[in-house]
Amino acid sequence: MNPLRRTKIVVTLGPSLDDPAMLERVILNGAAIFRANFSHGEMSTHENRIKMVRDIAAQHGKTVAILVDLQGPKIRIGRFKNKKVTLKEGQPFTLDTQLDEKEGNEQIVSLAYKNLPRDVRPGDTLLLDDGRLVLHVVKTEVTQIHCQVIVGGELSNNKGINRLGGGLSAAALTEKDRSDIKEAVRLHADYIAVSFPRNADDIKEARILLKAAGGQPGIIAKIERSEAVTNIDQIIQVSDAVMIARGDLGVEIGDAELPAVQKKIIKVARLFNKPVITATQMLESMTLNTIPTRAEVSDVANAVLDGTDAVMLSGETAVGLYPDKAVAAMDRICLSAEKHRNINAVRQFKDAHIKHVDEAIAMATMYTANHLDIAAIIALTESGITTLLMSRVNSNIPIYGLSRHEATLRRMTLYRGVYPIPFDATHIDRRVLNQAAVLELQNRGILSNGDLVVITKGDLIGVHGRTNSMKILTIGDLPDYSSAAT
Repeated sequence: MNPLRRTKIVVTLGPSLDDPAMLERVILNGAAIFRANFSHGEMSTHENRIKMVRDIAAQHGKTVAILVDLQGPKIRIGRFKNKKVTLKEGQPFTLDTQLDEKEGNEQIVSLAYKNLPRDVRPGDTLLLDDGRLVLHVVKTEVTQIHCQVIVGGELSNNKGINRLGGGLSAAALTEKDRSDIKEAVRLHADYIAVSFPRNADDIKEARILLKAAGGQPGIIAKIERSEAVTNIDQIIQVSDAVMIARGDLGVEIGDAELPAVQKKIIKVARLFNKPVITATQMLESMTLNTIPTRAEVSDVANAVLDGTDAVMLSGETAVGLYPDKAVAAMDRICLSAEKHRNINAVRQFKDAHIKHVDEAIAMATMYTANHLDIAAIIALTESGITTLLMSRVNSNIPIYGLSRHEATLRRMTLYRGVYPIPFDATHIDRRVLNQAAVLELQNRGILSNGDLVVITKGDLIGVHGRTNSMKILTIGDLPDYSSAAT
């Protein structure tokens, strides 16, 4: 793995990564964030997997983050007596909230979401299994939805169901999610993804629950409802990051609309200084194959060119045959795409509305770095906010976030072009702090004599939100700093 790949890779944990040797290869191939999907599996299984990730990463001196993905409302059908059925075009098919969940057949199946008959109307279109099967709503009753099959095919247990155009009333946070939030805090998750949020209030509710549980992980809003697209500005502003969950989103808004909406979400997220993850089916063919399709390569590359902070693998690493090869493929595609700068940095500076000192320092740093032959940016940070602000500006220059806080280091793994390094500035004489920071990178083989670097920090070391200075240094022009640490 090239350590200077700016786009981060999120991988989903699952049976395919339960082998420590395979997990180790995935970490060494460049995975930075590990997703625990709370829609599947027992809590003990998630806990064991998270522990194994952290243990193996620590053995190799790697900083990785844990993302807990909440299940959200279970808008799914039930089970079939024979595990699956084949629906034919034109046939009637009924969805029934009162049917035993295991008694489905070719004519009827149960519904986990009890309010669906109230949410839909005759004439609506329902999509099953990510849109592979299409139903036309003919009639609704208190507990039943009578449909006609428009597009048939094989339908198996527990598949998801969507209404074309959205509009389902299901709340984003279920009782299971409320319990899982407490578990995520107990497991020291770095990020929590809220599934199916409709508006900013759903994210605010999740933050209240997190605070009550005593945790402060970042909240990622998963954009997968059409209502979320309508309310995208408000949702992003109250979130810490956003995920473009293209499976359910593509079903609700229509697959043809998805590419433009994806570009819009990335643009808005960058505008509000929030990281964005592009997810779902990015290299899906690699679940069974050793190489991706050319279309998948283009898909990943275009997300990188548009400015996504991270790209995510789901089934490719959770249940796929070649998770290490999928991560390696993602790595080389991102590296290739990053050679082509597609974000107008000049326009960003021109249009920037600066409100805070740390934001001014971040913008000044990136402007300087993009106009001088800067080898690296060194940001001494408590919260990681300055590195996040820097990462919003397109640049080929690596940003090294030096922090004493493990939580801050893990949070920075999501930021595009930011590389976290453990470093405790509170035990170093302020007069030689710059030299000590440079020495840290020199000892890691990152900097050499003659390199030009930019260092940002605050006058009050160890205090959050106080970055207020920027300095340009030439390595080799500094005094001896061999005894900088005290």
